[in-house]
Amino acid sequence: MLLYKQKKNQSAGKANRLLISINVLGSAGPIRFVVSEDELVAAVIDTALKSYAREGRLPILGSDLNNFLLYCSNAGSDALSPWETIGSNGTRNFMLCKKPQPQNTTEVGVEGRAGMPRKGSGSWKAWINKSLNLKISSH
Repeated sequence: MLLYKQKKNQSAGKANRLLISINVLGSAGPIRFVVSEDELVAAVIDTALKSYAREGRLPILGSDLNNFLLYCSNAGSDALSPWETIGSNGTRNFMLCKKPQPQNTTEVGVEGRAGMPRKGSGSWKAWINKSLNLKISSH
């Protein structure tokens, strides 16, 4: 009993460590590593990007942590703030996504980004809606 209390008191000064799992959109599997529950979300994103690059995973993401958002896998749809601690949510499963980049439609115009003309006049969403409407109306 005395030995148990000593071990408990020794670990009381240290922050708990968590094994977290981060899924990256488009990647084959999650990245897993141990962090302190007091670690900031920004530092966790940085560690995840370095680990992802070290393992040679695809697609290549880059190393700028400001281009990414971290979401709780089983919580709401809001991204975690880079200044909050990773242990504040009580979850260990996360999703790493690239921030949406604003697109300039004036630069691209009718041609694609590589200078090739587009085959269709609509977007992929319009094509899906059109194909769904054909299937529904053919009943």
